[in-house]
Amino acid sequence: MYLSPVFAVGSLFELRSFVTCFETLRLASQSLPAKLINGGIAGIVGVTCVFPIDLAKTRLQNQRSGQQIYRNMMDCLVKTVRSEGYFGMYRGAAVNLTLVTPEKAIKLAANDFLRHRLCNDGGKLTVLKEMLAGCGAGMCQVVITTPMEMLKIQLQDAGRLAQQRVRPSLVPCLQIGNTLAVPSRSYSAPSLIRPSAMLITRELLATQGVTGLYRGLGATLMRDIPFSVVYFPLFAHLNQLGQRSLGDTTVPFYWSFMAGCAAGSTAAVAVSPCDVIKTRLQSLSKGANEETYNGVVDCISKILRKEGYGTFLKGAGCRALVIAPLFGIAQVVYLIGVGEFVLGYTPFNLYSA
Repeated sequence: MYLSPVFAVGSLFELRSFVTCFETLRLASQSLPAKLINGGIAGIVGVTCVFPIDLAKTRLQNQRSGQQIYRNMMDCLVKTVRSEGYFGMYRGAAVNLTLVTPEKAIKLAANDFLRHRLCNDGGKLTVLKEMLAGCGAGMCQVVITTPMEMLKIQLQDAGRLAQQRVRPSLVPCLQIGNTLAVPSRSYSAPSLIRPSAMLITRELLATQGVTGLYRGLGATLMRDIPFSVVYFPLFAHLNQLGQRSLGDTTVPFYWSFMAGCAAGSTAAVAVSPCDVIKTRLQSLSKGANEETYNGVVDCISKILRKEGYGTFLKGAGCRALVIAPLFGIAQVVYLIGVGEFVLGYTPFNLYSA
């Protein structure tokens, strides 16, 4: 049987396309478990290192003008250790460590997947497509992020509310003859029930249903989507600057760490106002005379009217200190291929990402 050259070339091309497609699917099925491992390890290590700073950030953002308990991040951490002990700095860490594995896996894997889908014929992605990939990754992660942030904020802020209730109040001076009695301090500390993640979850499900866990979803989207839009393209370009040569695209692990820190801190400060709004909306327990909010617009208007523009940058420094090492560590773990090494796909090489 005679095959024309055109038909033969066409058949060969279809066969190569099929083989390429099959190989891509095989590699994708192999890389997904590795990405989950990478994301999990990255999240656990990063959160453990920076969680106390994140706790300080939440408490600074939640305190209102005129009711300040903490002057700055260090003052907050010192007072937390004095009143709650060392482990008080890790209140809410269990929730974060439990849910950070799927959250980081979804965020990093979704960005990789979308970048691959938006890349035509192995060409270079435009900045717009990189931003679209980051946007998609940010939208995917809020499924896990919103309930995690909701529970974490309640646990982190419980110590601030307890300290606010037991703040010393001056007893009025009494006139005794020609002398004034020295003002005395009253430390009446009410018995407080320490909240737990399970208790908060049960109460929310009983009173508000599943939607209760997604309170502040709009504000979370408003924070996480811009963050991913800024972070992922910026990291990709900064990381690319560390390539050894045109022929060798590998990047040293320390360069990936610095690129992750720089991109993370930049994106964190850029979306800090959105993070303040999200934290306020997701705080269920309020201190004395603290405002309640009925959505994003109401929150913005009340903050502007009663506290001023500077409130939107509360905790920005803490957030930058949290996000910088968190994403620096995450990118190093993700790029050096710990998951691939654990599953036996590739040899472990610390010096290249």
